[in-house]
Amino acid sequence: IRFDTTIGPLQYADQFLQLSIKLPSSNIYGVGEHVHKQYRHDVNWKTWPMFSRDIGPSGEMHNLYGVQTFFLCLEDSTGASFGIFLMNSNAMEFVVQPAPAVTYRTIGGILDFYIFLGNTPEQVVQEYLKLVGLPALPSYWSLGFQLSRWNYGSLDEVKKVVERNRAIGLPYDAQITDIDYMEEKKDFTYDKVKFRDLPNFAAYMHEYGQKYIIILDPAISTQNLVDGSPYGTYVRGESKKVWVNESDGVTALIGEVWPGETVFPDFTNPDCTSWWVEECKLFYNVVPYDGIWIDMNEVSSFVAGSKSGCAPNDLNYPPFTPSILEKLMYSKTLCMDAVQNWGKHYDVHSLYGYSMAISTQKVIEALFPGKRSFLISRSTFVGSGKHTGHWLGDNAATWDHLKWAIPGMLEFNLFGIPYIGADICGFFDNTTEELCRRWMQVGAFYPFSRNHNCEGFVPQDPAVFGADSVLVKTSKYYLNIRYTLLPYLYTLFYKAHTQGDTVVRPVLHEFYSDEVTWSVDRQFLWGPGLLISPVLDPGVDVIQAYIPDAVWYEYDTGAKISVRKQWTSMYLPADKLGLHLRGGYIYPTQKPANTTFASRKNPMGLIIALDDNSAASGDLFWDDGESTGTVEKKSYIYYEFTVSNNVLQMYATNSNYTDPNNLKFEEIKILGAVQEITSVTVSQNNVVEKATPTITYNPLEKVAHITGLQLELGKSYTVKWTQEPSVNERFDCYPSPNATQEKCEQLGCLWDPATSNLNVPPCYYSSDNAYSVDKVEYTSSGLTANITLNSAKTTANENFTTPISTLRLEVKYHLNNMLQFKIYDYQNARYEVPIPLDLPSSPTSTDNERLYEVSVQKKPFGIQVRRKSTGTVIWDSQLPTFTFSDMFIQISTRLASQYIYGFGENEHTMFRRNMSWQSWGMFTRDQPPTYHLNSYGHHPFYMALEEDGSAHGVLFLNSNAMDVTVQPTPALTYRTTGGILDFYMVLGPTPELVVQEYTALIGRPVMPPYWSLGFQLCRYGYRNDSEIAQLVEDMKRADIPYDVQYVDIDHMERQLDFTIGTHFAGLPALINRIKEQGMRFIIILDPAISGNETNYPTFSRGVQDDVFIKWPDTNDIIYSKVWPFLPNVQVNESLPEQIQIKLYGAHAAFPDFFRNSTVAWWKREILEFYNNPTNASRSIKFDGLWIDMNEPAAFMNGAIGGCRNDLLNMPPYIPNLGYRSEGLAFKTPCMEGQQYLPDGTPVRHYDVHSLYGWSQTKPTLE
Repeated sequence: IRFDTTIGPLQYADQFLQLSIKLPSSNIYGVGEHVHKQYRHDVNWKTWPMFSRDIGPSGEMHNLYGVQTFFLCLEDSTGASFGIFLMNSNAMEFVVQPAPAVTYRTIGGILDFYIFLGNTPEQVVQEYLKLVGLPALPSYWSLGFQLSRWNYGSLDEVKKVVERNRAIGLPYDAQITDIDYMEEKKDFTYDKVKFRDLPNFAAYMHEYGQKYIIILDPAISTQNLVDGSPYGTYVRGESKKVWVNESDGVTALIGEVWPGETVFPDFTNPDCTSWWVEECKLFYNVVPYDGIWIDMNEVSSFVAGSKSGCAPNDLNYPPFTPSILEKLMYSKTLCMDAVQNWGKHYDVHSLYGYSMAISTQKVIEALFPGKRSFLISRSTFVGSGKHTGHWLGDNAATWDHLKWAIPGMLEFNLFGIPYIGADICGFFDNTTEELCRRWMQVGAFYPFSRNHNCEGFVPQDPAVFGADSVLVKTSKYYLNIRYTLLPYLYTLFYKAHTQGDTVVRPVLHEFYSDEVTWSVDRQFLWGPGLLISPVLDPGVDVIQAYIPDAVWYEYDTGAKISVRKQWTSMYLPADKLGLHLRGGYIYPTQKPANTTFASRKNPMGLIIALDDNSAASGDLFWDDGESTGTVEKKSYIYYEFTVSNNVLQMYATNSNYTDPNNLKFEEIKILGAVQEITSVTVSQNNVVEKATPTITYNPLEKVAHITGLQLELGKSYTVKWTQEPSVNERFDCYPSPNATQEKCEQLGCLWDPATSNLNVPPCYYSSDNAYSVDKVEYTSSGLTANITLNSAKTTANENFTTPISTLRLEVKYHLNNMLQFKIYDYQNARYEVPIPLDLPSSPTSTDNERLYEVSVQKKPFGIQVRRKSTGTVIWDSQLPTFTFSDMFIQISTRLASQYIYGFGENEHTMFRRNMSWQSWGMFTRDQPPTYHLNSYGHHPFYMALEEDGSAHGVLFLNSNAMDVTVQPTPALTYRTTGGILDFYMVLGPTPELVVQEYTALIGRPVMPPYWSLGFQLCRYGYRNDSEIAQLVEDMKRADIPYDVQYVDIDHMERQLDFTIGTHFAGLPALINRIKEQGMRFIIILDPAISGNETNYPTFSRGVQDDVFIKWPDTNDIIYSKVWPFLPNVQVNESLPEQIQIKLYGAHAAFPDFFRNSTVAWWKREILEFYNNPTNASRSIKFDGLWIDMNEPAAFMNGAIGGCRNDLLNMPPYIPNLGYRSEGLAFKTPCMEGQQYLPDGTPVRHYDVHSLYGWSQTKPTLE
């Protein structure tokens, strides 16, 4: 049962009629005009009065400007809906109660109900509007952005506003003047001082392709003009007796409005309409204009009733007065016993604006024959949309009014007035930059898009905030999107005009089966496809937005979002609005311009947003944009577009209009193209046309862009495309050696070795990564999120490569040019690199100044970093490779270009990286430079150039064995064997700035002494100190510039640090002599210390101070072999070096330079070598130190007797290192070696191996 009146008795008296209706659902929408703070009615005993009244929106339950008695009820999730409309214009109340039930209570007329049944809410609206009148089709130019304010002060100021907004390139179609243009606020006059050039203003606007709109109020002054002459408008009206009369039906009722004492035209009188048309014509002949805004037509008067008061009768004081504002029928309006042509004002009061709109529409027909022009009215009634648009009245610059505009717009679309908007940035009160910026963003998607404010408050046109302001930039950005989508918006208005569709549409109309949508009113749709999610609160850059159950694409990037049928935290920084295109729809577009006059000459295009089935459909209505009767005469072009199976059908169902601009569809964007489009064919009437379009494909967003098309508007075409997977999109699923089909398929990956490039991986991922995101929390300085594992997708079965499910993401906006993002296991602490970075104690970046913006893709997980100034994506890790396990962590990112520099230490044949599937291992090793082999250092940093020449750098702070693969996608993949993912990105934007910012982060390079910039000499193999002395003399005689001399390990006794060999007994004296001559001397030190000596203080004191790396959970030192030889043996120097080491090498221990005790020990050994405490003559007065073999190097794999932990030395994944089959302990100590950080934290050599040289350098420098 939809309509059940048994819940309450019918009451029917002359001045009190009441009927209650029990409803099947509490989902009640509509009835107005009020401020409804939410779109769905609160049914907890609310009483809403209806009686047109000049009162601005507020948080109160006041009756506002118009009367709309229609409501819609959604019954359930099937979409079944019905609407109820009461045809009654008397003052009334509408009561909602929890039953659920509604009560209509009116004080006159009859109860004349209409009930509309529909299968969907949208169908109910269509049925209602076919009864009361379908909306007018607006002129195309009226869909452009408009500027207005009350009291510019002068025409010169108006022109300043126009010029400054033109100068910033603001899309902007119309300028409006309020009553300040008039002489003493009298209709059909202009101020001949402050607005003396107003007769030429329309022509001034037209030169730029813009329009001029005037305001008219109904109240007509009874007073003479400033010059003392009679006010002709009043005189002519008086002669025709066109006024609302007092109760005698003869005497004109006198009130007071802006110009002072006034009379009120009775627009229900045909003679009044004729007079009104004539007055508008007379004024147009003096001051041309393009459209009319009618205001104050509730009707408003500033005295109660009339200047002579109102009679005490049942009309002015009825037995029951609804709960209207002030509970006085004639408050701020006319006496209820006043007489109009349609009846007593008591009955027709709420029809005043409706009748004025009809008369003003007659004006437009007379002034602009055959043209639609422009008309908006403040007061409306049922069916007003046939004649006029509306705005939501005199709002205020508050965040509440910004919010409440959305339910208001949704309601007026139910009422059949889709040309609706609110005063952008607020009418009353001083706006703020933040409020106005957010309002301009969402206001760009109001059907009637106008920025308007009141006298006495700060200007708020966009340009006043500064040409380079964020407000101007974001206003232009979203207005350009509006103008791009005007063909889509205009088509929506055509559907409203012909079948009653909503334009601004509640989310529930499209997704009624989802109960969550029933109360969504902080977002709205344009038609079925464009979802607008604005920021509506101060100080907020994260909103909770509902993403309905469909495929959705980000408008900005075209990328498909992973969220669906759920609430999501949407990050919207200062310059962003949430804007998404629904999959399954085709959106006609046109290249934007700063006016619709210019944009209508531009090329057209299509945005095809594919749904789950790779299909889409849409349509386009196109006529001349201004003529009346084009629909009835079929003087238009109408397209039906469909896409399926990679075929676009463009079917022109009507082509009875020829556009004078010879428009063509020149581009097509396809969103959700999962594979690269390789060819396009265009045919007409089954004949393939010669076409050479350009095809670009962005694999990051999966967007194909076809340009260079020449599809003539009005003709039917078929466009077909072919797609092929690109090998460049392969990401290696089996990076270990010896991949086979069996091994590949066990991982759930695809095997296809059919490629001529052997570097292309034959085993590659075919599905998304197994991680998704929840609990995203944004702050002003970053964000955090949990990364959860979809266990159904995991394929690993080893404990140490089983994906971890307890991950957290932290993003910190440290500086405007630097950010960090870090992924770690929040349940189990993992090793993190202990190197300190120069970071601010707390982030100092600001939203406005940041060079970057970060977004988190939720499913599958990914991070995206975009350069704000260009929109270039410089990091995007939403790729199938991401995994995080104990001993295998992998993450990939797409790159902004092929221009990548860095990564080391490796031998590279050129500065720029070769992107053809090259892998570079990073793990410190005693490896002389050899192409592709990992060498002495560990530098996981790269710099990248973007296509416009901007540069950025990325540091991966991880010291475990790793490799990085670059591929022509362009993309790169990091694989590491432990630790966490900890990335730092610097934004440059020049290459030199990138280096500066990077070194500011990791530490500036040490300042070298001046002498170290001179020429230096060294060799491994000096036989004695005499040879060095002779070399010095020879260089001097040859007069060769020469500052520094070295000795290598051959100066030592059997390669023992801090010793002097017998052949170099004269080295101390030689060093002193050289220094006296102004030269410098440098000696070498290796870290490995021999343990086979009986009297070697360096070792014995090291043992005493516990400085050496040991086996875990023991007190046993790990010994390997390096340079030191055993004591008391005769070395056969004719043997190969490695044989000598094997036969004669001593047990060598490795100091743990992280330990505080090691630092003190090392410093002491160096100082005592410099100042020998027992024999000063053996002091080595060096000037500098050269530390070598600190990868750390060993001349055997691991340790004497072998390593003891196979898992650490041969982990599940061995990165792409040299001698990969030998494992990680190749030419270095065992990975299980136990080391201790300065705070005593134990760490494995497995984790800190590549930090060994770093840890030795700092104490050596000190």
